[in-house]
Amino acid sequence: MFAVIETGGKQYKVSVGDVIFVEKLEGEANSEVVFDKIVSVSKRAGSMSVGTPYVKNVTVTGTLVKTGKGKKITVLTYRPKKDSKRKLGHRQPYSQVRIESINV
Repeated sequence: MFAVIETGGKQYKVSVGDVIFVEKLEGEANSEVVFDKIVSVSKRAGSMSVGTPYVKNVTVTGTLVKTGKGKKITVLTYRPKKDSKRKLGHRQPYSQVRIESINV
């Protein structure tokens, strides 16, 4: 059994026991997270339910393991012959979620 969920503007294929990294979610560590935007769900081999745009009466429950920041990305803007350069860094925040159940 698996489901395709939508969170943070992205879609993730998840099944029970998976650990995924998503855009930062509000909440403390070890708190429960419920995803209600389910794009599609597969109950068993060969049967698939696809929503328009979301499947109704289906939720995915997970546990928020931790939140943190990703690796630093360096952005360098340089204009030749103009003596102009700028160096920026960015660390994208994330949340690590363990999928506990798919409720159909």
